[in-house]
Amino acid sequence: MLLRRDAPAALGLALGAAADLLLADPARRHPVAGFGTLAAALERRAWRDSRAAGAGYATVLVAGAAGLGTAVDRVTRRRPAARTAAVAVATWAVLGGTSLGRAATAMSGVLAAGDLPAARALLPTLAGRDPSALDGGELARATVESVAENTSDAAVAPLVWGALAGLPGLLGYRAVNTLDAMVGHRSPRYARFGWAAARADDVANWLPARLTAALTVALAPLAGGSPRGALRVWRRDGAAHPSPNAGRCEAAAAGALGLRLGGRNVYGSRVEDRPVLGDGRAPDGSDVARAVRLSRAVWLAAALLAAASRAPRRG
Repeated sequence: MLLRRDAPAALGLALGAAADLLLADPARRHPVAGFGTLAAALERRAWRDSRAAGAGYATVLVAGAAGLGTAVDRVTRRRPAARTAAVAVATWAVLGGTSLGRAATAMSGVLAAGDLPAARALLPTLAGRDPSALDGGELARATVESVAENTSDAAVAPLVWGALAGLPGLLGYRAVNTLDAMVGHRSPRYARFGWAAARADDVANWLPARLTAALTVALAPLAGGSPRGALRVWRRDGAAHPSPNAGRCEAAAAGALGLRLGGRNVYGSRVEDRPVLGDGRAPDGSDVARAVRLSRAVWLAAALLAAASRAPRRG
């Protein structure tokens, strides 16, 4: 049942978030990478230039991941220690908040050193756009935008779904988000086959993106930012972004940090001219560290809320 009060699950969510904070992603044999390998193998067999084929492909994989979570949930229901451990491991496996922050911090360092070739080489770990012609300012913008968007996708959203639906929510959400990254983008191959994965990801991230924006407003002072600015830009510019979810996160971050995001993005042969979010200055390398501080505060607050939502009430 959604939001069932469950002390082992609450503790597991907290421990999993702590593990991500201290250890980041598993260094080897990451379960999400294993899922991606399986999904790629299935795609080679299932691909058709068809929405129906893509919907079937996504349904099988997401249902399989959520079904695994349901099976473990049932097996551990009367075993509190095993349940805590299962939720903690699953939470650690599906969270990416610390790895996101580390990648962005590495970018901040090479930008501060003026090493543009190294910065361009790092960008694919953060964003899918073509880095070859980007200068320092554009690399900083891409990084801040990625941190803002992926704070929701990589950290807040799995925590929300863990709070709402426990183990099935954790694993099912990560399956949805991984498939969107693999087949949900706009390209001749995936325009139809990836449609269902992309729409499922939009639905799954609707609430987490808005929680991310709200926490960005509340916690902006921790990065030297403005709650009022974050709220104003979120409300004014959030819906202008082509994504129904990323725009809320990016607009709130732009307002919180006093920056101007958006503009022209190049993805291989595809060019997108995105609307401007915020009315501050253009980002530079120093703003990446501020974005990372804000991101960390937001997803840790989300972890506390997720654990508290599952904890039994006293009295």
